[in-house]
Amino acid sequence: MESQEKQSDTEEKIVKSASVISVSTFLSRITGFLRDMLFAKILGASIASDAFYVAFRIPNLLRELMAEGSISAGFIPVFTEYLTKRSRTDAALLARATFTLLFLILLVIVGIGIIFAPALLHLIAPGFLDNPELFALATALTRVMFPFLLFISLAALTMGILNSTHRFGPPAISSAVCNIVMILFIVFPFYSTPIFSAAIGVVAGGFCQWAIQLPAVKKEGFSLSFLWPIFPLHPGLITIGKLIVPITISLSVTQINILVSTLVASTLAGGSVSYLYYAMRLIHFPLGIFGVALATVLLPTLSAQAAKSDDAGLRQSLSFGLRLIFFIMAPAMAGLIFLRVPVVHLLFEHGVFDKLATEGTAQAVLYYAIGLWAFAGVRVVVPVFYSMQDTKTPMKVAVLAMISNVILNFVLAIPLQHRGLALATSLSAIFNFIILVILLRKKIGRIDAKRIVFSHIKVILGTICMIPPALFTSNMSLWNASGNWIEKSVLLTITIVVSITIYFITQAILKSEELMFLKNTAKTRFKRAY
Repeated sequence: MESQEKQSDTEEKIVKSASVISVSTFLSRITGFLRDMLFAKILGASIASDAFYVAFRIPNLLRELMAEGSISAGFIPVFTEYLTKRSRTDAALLARATFTLLFLILLVIVGIGIIFAPALLHLIAPGFLDNPELFALATALTRVMFPFLLFISLAALTMGILNSTHRFGPPAISSAVCNIVMILFIVFPFYSTPIFSAAIGVVAGGFCQWAIQLPAVKKEGFSLSFLWPIFPLHPGLITIGKLIVPITISLSVTQINILVSTLVASTLAGGSVSYLYYAMRLIHFPLGIFGVALATVLLPTLSAQAAKSDDAGLRQSLSFGLRLIFFIMAPAMAGLIFLRVPVVHLLFEHGVFDKLATEGTAQAVLYYAIGLWAFAGVRVVVPVFYSMQDTKTPMKVAVLAMISNVILNFVLAIPLQHRGLALATSLSAIFNFIILVILLRKKIGRIDAKRIVFSHIKVILGTICMIPPALFTSNMSLWNASGNWIEKSVLLTITIVVSITIYFITQAILKSEELMFLKNTAKTRFKRAY
């Protein structure tokens, strides 16, 4: 009984912390969409936008590979173990050592990236070689934006420190600050060429995302001052390094998937790279608000449970995470599929972003959305492996997923063009998730499968019931022409509210455990507040 109450408290803390991140991430996504809308209005889906997004993708891919991926996943379990089993002074020393080594490594990588930008573009966008002006523009933009990697990686380190101490707010809101800075550089370009002003804004946004977290780090009693001499390496760094190597390989597989998609897309019709970029931005909206938020909270929680050898608690946290993430992602997936044209039209079809661009982006949204549940599911399952300091299993599965994705890219791109690239990404994510769950089941034993399946059945039934109003709105003729933006905004908002209401009513009728949990948690927090 006591263990059940303890687990219930843990789940409530997970939801509470995840809700903080979700709200902050929502602000980040809104400001991110505003940024993308401005870009779409100025650049549309043109060769210039293709150059910008390809140039931005290189440091961005390295950021996901080194910073938000391997640094966070490798640092948090070790740092949490230091906080749990050792002193806060020991943890502070580890933080300084990590900051010093990371800063030095990043300086070298940024320098190499700036010098060898043309060679990188040869690899990532060979289709640009046929257009010297486009290739030169992409090269210049790559060099301008590469320092973004330095600041955003340091921001990821500070995020890892704060998340380990269960301070989720400042890191979550920092990405919104980054977007706002980028928007300012777009709206008030200080450079004669707006696209270069936007590129400089990317770097400035990354710096601000790191800097805004520093006061919270200091308040927690940690310092990001340099630790000299760096050699011999801190023992914790060696442990982190052993974890990071497989994680980096695993994440590099994901980035190779994206690089292959970009490579193939650069050989397709003009605008294909931009279609995939805008579509993935829409997919990342629910994924970032809920999937990433839950995964961010789960890792330190699971790491603490693993450090205490609380296997039962770890299994229950996993079950809770999978049930809750599917409860949220299934209706989001249906909404993106059946409202894809109205959403893309309303958000992006302004300025030089025309109807053709809307159709191309909406098609990519459809095929990406098929795998949304798997994208989110992987983010919940992988932290369980990381919390037990097993980084090799996700790496091996990711390699298999990469091979399947590369094959599917080349097979599906011929008949489906850019749609095939999006579908390949979804299918490989589904494969990745299924294999990870099978292997995790063998590693930790029962994962409460019966409870998860019954929950998923209820969610699917509720999702089916919310489709008709979305389908009705999507088939209306007003989405075929520009104008009437207020009317369209109101209509789309009403449709979303009605669909969500139907979903929640259905879940209430089916006595959804997740809905009841969220309802009771909300009541408890309301009573505490008043």
